[in-house]
Amino acid sequence: MTKLSVNINKIAVLRNSRGGNVPNLLKVAGDIERFGAEGITVHPRPDERHIRYSDVYDLKPMLTTEFNIEGNPIPKFIDLVNDICPAQVTLVPDAENAITSNAGWDTINNASFLREVTTEFKKHGIRVSIFVDPDARMVEGAAAVGADRVELYTEAYARQYTELSPAEAIAPYLVAAEEARKCGLGLNAGHDLSLENIEYFAKQIPWLNEVSIGHALISESLYLGLENVVGMYLRKLQNR
Repeated sequence: MTKLSVNINKIAVLRNSRGGNVPNLLKVAGDIERFGAEGITVHPRPDERHIRYSDVYDLKPMLTTEFNIEGNPIPKFIDLVNDICPAQVTLVPDAENAITSNAGWDTINNASFLREVTTEFKKHGIRVSIFVDPDARMVEGAAAVGADRVELYTEAYARQYTELSPAEAIAPYLVAAEEARKCGLGLNAGHDLSLENIEYFAKQIPWLNEVSIGHALISESLYLGLENVVGMYLRKLQNR
């Protein structure tokens, strides 16, 4: 069964655009859980332009589902994650000035660093997922440094799903997903997955553990309503 974790960064962007506490991030997170999502994802960045570090502390005691914290493991982020001890940390190599995540880790050239960080988080009982491009070598490298899972960066899949064909778009992801299974890694996916393309992806890779969806889900909710959209994703993932 593929779990749906909802990234609530865009809720924080909307709140921060006017100051104050509208929309209320904690209430939205609780409602998303109540609507059936199996996890909440946040991605605090050093400039706190959307999710603030204080939000992460506020969310921890009120969440009832899995908490996934994404980010580049700079010292401040490492301290935050170790203090919160979420169910999962997802290591993402985004630069400080990046608008959004735009590449996976080179797990071979960064093996020493990733091994050190992974070991540190696992000492605290935190499941470690490493964000990678759909490249079997990078998946194998993630296993070599001790990761529990990989998260496949799905921007290329989402783009090629419409520009080329679903079969062409999924092809490299099938190879990477098979490598993850061969290496004994759990498998997550995220970035630009949407109601249009999520069902095909999940059906082609039925051993997918989790998807993390934020931008598309929140955007679709502007038209269709948040509760309805969460339910639509769950049905497409065949969780309901």
